[in-house]
Amino acid sequence: MLDKSKFFFLGAALFSGVSAALYPVVVLKTRQQVSPAQVSCFKLSVSIMRYEGLRGFYRGFGTSLMGTIPARALYMASLEVTKSSVGTATVRLGFSDTVATAVANAAAGLSSAMAAQLIWTPIDVVSQRLMVQGCPKNIPKNIIHNVNSCKYTNGIDAFRKILHADGPRGLYRGFGISLLTYAPSNAVWWASYSVVHRLIWGGIGCYISKKEDINSSVGCGFRPDPKAVVAVQGLSAAMASGISAIITMPLDTIKTRVQVLDGEENGRRRPLTIMHTVRNLVKEGGFAACYRGLGPRWASMSLSATSMITTYEFLKRLSTKNQESLAS
Repeated sequence: MLDKSKFFFLGAALFSGVSAALYPVVVLKTRQQVSPAQVSCFKLSVSIMRYEGLRGFYRGFGTSLMGTIPARALYMASLEVTKSSVGTATVRLGFSDTVATAVANAAAGLSSAMAAQLIWTPIDVVSQRLMVQGCPKNIPKNIIHNVNSCKYTNGIDAFRKILHADGPRGLYRGFGISLLTYAPSNAVWWASYSVVHRLIWGGIGCYISKKEDINSSVGCGFRPDPKAVVAVQGLSAAMASGISAIITMPLDTIKTRVQVLDGEENGRRRPLTIMHTVRNLVKEGGFAACYRGLGPRWASMSLSATSMITTYEFLKRLSTKNQESLAS
């Protein structure tokens, strides 16, 4: 039913705009995660503006944007294909619509995240290293030697230097834990979103049924206005984001540190292992250190998810083929 070319073209443009608007929050989250001590978002924002100006909030944005378009296209393609095939198969097995929708959305979120990481992990490694380029001016000196020991002028320079120093493996540093972070996160998010979305509409339908003193079957047939649809989609997305952010935050912090920080052994630079990263975090601040950057990440996920799902649903309505197109 979708005009695929229109769907993906409009999607790339709209999601790029969303990424630009939310990018400063991602920079704050990343810098909080690599800091050896808890730093408030306000102090960090003031420090970035003071030492680096507005540019500091958009370090690595060009690289991130270049990766966003193909990664989003692959993400949406995998999401649609998996959701359709799994949903059909689940219904045929005799499950209810609610269960079938939740299973299909969870499977779609899992597969789309795994597919997108093939493109997104190298982009993540490069963009995050560019994000923390200003860290030596803003964080204590005891980890200056760990943050970006190699300086990069831009994304292409970073890509070249990482490839030269560590080979292709350097660009896929943290790929395994990225899958462990984003795949379950997407599965939880899409499953939670579908359940919450149905519960909210079910509650609204029951409320209207009681208000109008009619039976529930008629009440469930009401046609909401577009503003109500957007509001419910946004609320569902924000609630699903909160659940997902809390569950996967420790993994995201470990992933960021593995991809960005370096250690030293016998005077030589070496990538940090996951176990070494976990030990450093526990030593710095206990288990609570794994949740540094939770505020910005929750805000970023909620705003991104809200705009993403409303844009996603809007795109589907815009891209749905009309009857004449189908007939031809």
